[in-house]
Amino acid sequence: QVSCIEVVEAYVERIKEVNPLINAVVKDRFEEALQEAQQVDKLLSEGPGDDYLEEKFPLLGVPITVKEAFSLHGMPNTSGLVNRRNVIATSDATVVSRLKQAGAIPLGVTNCSELCMWYESSNRVYGRTNNPYDLQRIVGGSSGGEGGVLAAACSVIGVGSDIGGSIRMPAFFNGVFGHKPTTGVVPNDGQFPNAHGVRTSFLCTGPMCRYAEDLEPVLRVMAGPGVSKLKLNEKVSLEKIKFHCMDHDGGSIFVSPVDKEILQAQKKVVEHIESDLGVQVQHVSIHKMKYSFQIWSAMMSSKDSNGQEAQRFTDLLGDHGKPVWPLWELLKWLVGMSSHTFPAIALGLTEKLMKLNHSGNAKLVSMGKSLQEEMEALLGQDGVLLYPSHPTIAPKHHSPICMPFNFAYTAIFNVLGLPVTQCPLGLGSEGLPLGIQLVAAAYNDHLTLAVAQYLEKAFGGWVLPGKA
Repeated sequence: QVSCIEVVEAYVERIKEVNPLINAVVKDRFEEALQEAQQVDKLLSEGPGDDYLEEKFPLLGVPITVKEAFSLHGMPNTSGLVNRRNVIATSDATVVSRLKQAGAIPLGVTNCSELCMWYESSNRVYGRTNNPYDLQRIVGGSSGGEGGVLAAACSVIGVGSDIGGSIRMPAFFNGVFGHKPTTGVVPNDGQFPNAHGVRTSFLCTGPMCRYAEDLEPVLRVMAGPGVSKLKLNEKVSLEKIKFHCMDHDGGSIFVSPVDKEILQAQKKVVEHIESDLGVQVQHVSIHKMKYSFQIWSAMMSSKDSNGQEAQRFTDLLGDHGKPVWPLWELLKWLVGMSSHTFPAIALGLTEKLMKLNHSGNAKLVSMGKSLQEEMEALLGQDGVLLYPSHPTIAPKHHSPICMPFNFAYTAIFNVLGLPVTQCPLGLGSEGLPLGIQLVAAAYNDHLTLAVAQYLEKAFGGWVLPGKA
């Protein structure tokens, strides 16, 4: 009904209209995108047949955006690090290349937090990204530019990555869908910083989008041959899923209590599932979840099976130069002289402290392993856990500094290697998105994706900002 060039032009205009307010797209490739759209229209007019095109190019002409931490040929690839500001990607990350081969058209790259290790997307290269529902609020991190750009209807699909909730927090704060796949299914190659040592088992690349039905086709393309590990062709019978629900982490001293509105939204989901599907949702209390932050932290800094140390964050901050001294950077920051953000400096300091507690860390790593076994046993091949996405709705700018460990609600599932779909549940009383995490056992991504589509129909999914 419309040409590809019209679609791409509409999205380009939308970005031009909205981006001055939200600062999500940090570098565009509009001219190239419009040329690629023309080629798509030419291909369609030559008519090799719809079936052939659908099979060969499942995402033909679909406008996408890419987190700036991923290489996209000709685009910057700084990850918000000042001493990388002249780095331009000369190739495509594996997932970006797969999406392009499937026919998708990248419009540009989006903002992230410095080195992708904080949940506010702000850095000294591009500045701060604002939430389209309320410009005084954060978009989350580290794939925050993607969350904002999708929520503001500036793109159809986003490429995100997640080592502590970096897909799911922005998806939650911006009222869109995000999927952290089972570990090891989608390749992480071509992003900076990439994971090394034990962290390769925790970092996941995955899709973000406004509509739940888009997650699966994009995941298939991103996973490539790895998709065979997933059961995406299996039909899911929702009535046969064993649903479990946990309202909060059990009261960690490091993490804020869960907002009443988030608990209320989760309760409505439970009530709807029970009345509509005629199933019983089992309320569970998993004691070790109380130590989510400590477990994630210890596992992130543990050695891998070959005894290789985890890469130090202070080395990454130096980026091939000298490692950064966090205390010195803190003094420079206090007088406005540091080229790093405060969260990055603070993370460098806590990393040094973590190193001092070897025996405590070893206990936490073994607690993480036993939590993983407990979770896999609970979920089995047919279980889905409902769990809050974050203790609060989108916080105001800078306030995450006062609540630095709240990302534990998402982070724990990275070290457990489980697939999680973040699902929006409409807007709360302040006009900000609510949502929930849907968790399954490893390689059962098809269950959480099916439940996300079901809840989208029941609760309305994505809501256009400014519409409420």
